Amino acid sequence: MDYILYIIKRLFISLFTLIVVFTITFLLMNLIPGGPFSGDKNLPSNILHNLEVKFGLDKPLLIQYLSYFKNVFFHLDFGISTKEPAMTVLEIIQTYFPVSAGLGLVAISIAVIFGTILGIISAIKNGMAADRIVMLIATIGTSVPSFVIGTVGLIVFGVLLPVLPTIGLSNWQSYILPGFALSFFPLSFCSRLMRSTMLDVINQDYIKTARAKGLKESSVIFKHAMRNAILPIVTYLGPLIAGVLTGSFVI
Repeated sequence: MDYILYIIKRLFISLFTLIVVFTITFLLMNLIPGGPFSGDKNLPSNILHNLEVKFGLDKPLLIQYLSYFKNVFFHLDFGISTKEPAMTVLEIIQTYFPVSAGLGLVAISIAVIFGTILGIISAIKNGMAADRIVMLIATIGTSVPSFVIGTVGLIVFGVLLPVLPTIGLSNWQSYILPGFALSFFPLSFCSRLMRSTMLDVINQDYIKTARAKGLKESSVIFKHAMRNAILPIVTYLGPLIAGVLTGSFVI
């Protein structure tokens, strides 16, 4: 029962946050001088007025807000696109979001799997060559922007060594370059995070007890230490998913 109440509470807070962000965004957009059609200086004033009437921009701000709120939250109607008038905003999202989602899934999988593995190796080999190599990779990954990684990848693997496609997503090979470029930063972050928590966990008393019982080192690491050390990675998945999906445009 407590879990159900907790979930309901979190959903309510999420909905409230979404409404607050929606409201602030709406107000800020209306504080900006001009309107969605004022960019076209060649539009006659009567046509501009007719467009404002058609889309309800001539009505009071409160009426506009309530109408927009109802359309978005009850009908998922975001209106038409000013760039693609033949399509609604929802149709554009339905057309292009699967591409971002597919690429994001690849990037998240690479980041979590390889970041966790590298973090464990770095913690086990603390102070050794493998640890320094992993930390060097992690430092580069957290310092260099993803679009730079993507550009270097295009030059190296698309031009100098033309082994990977540089445009389109027609086959699985097409996902390698953008997936790696998009995953390099979160992979580096995950490896540093996993290393830090793993170093803390393997020095705990229960790990020493497991070793004292004669358990295999692989069992101690993967069955006992990893189960607790990976919790921060799971927590990081939320902002990671949001960051990957919103940051995949340039890649």
